[in-house]
Amino acid sequence: MASNDTISDMLTRIRNATLVRHQTVDIPSTKVTRNIASVLKEEGFIVDTADRQEGVRRTLTITLKYKGKTREPIIRNLTRVSKPGLRVYSNRKDLPRVLGGIGIAIISTSSGIMTDRDARRQGVGGEVLCYVW
Repeated sequence: MASNDTISDMLTRIRNATLVRHQTVDIPSTKVTRNIASVLKEEGFIVDTADRQEGVRRTLTITLKYKGKTREPIIRNLTRVSKPGLRVYSNRKDLPRVLGGIGIAIISTSSGIMTDRDARRQGVGGEVLCYVW
């Protein structure tokens, strides 16, 4: 079943996989989901991503990251901010800080998808996609 909100679908799949301590999770691959995954990888929330194509379908396999012997997930919380029914935009002055800088906000800007820190550094605002910590 195809989801209208691919970002929400991606976050839910990652959330569910970390709850049951899965090593990898497969999500439908789109330009946006690949960019979000690369931001998560750069920030150290996931280990790796792999793009696969089976016929017409493209799948993105995300390798999740855990710490310690108890395999505590690195990603504690994924929250969707801007939804298809209610978009949330932020200019460069009002970019959100997640947990005082411990977490990240993923922002879709005119310069691509990036963290709130990078958007602040480049002086751009945009749509606040989600919070991760």
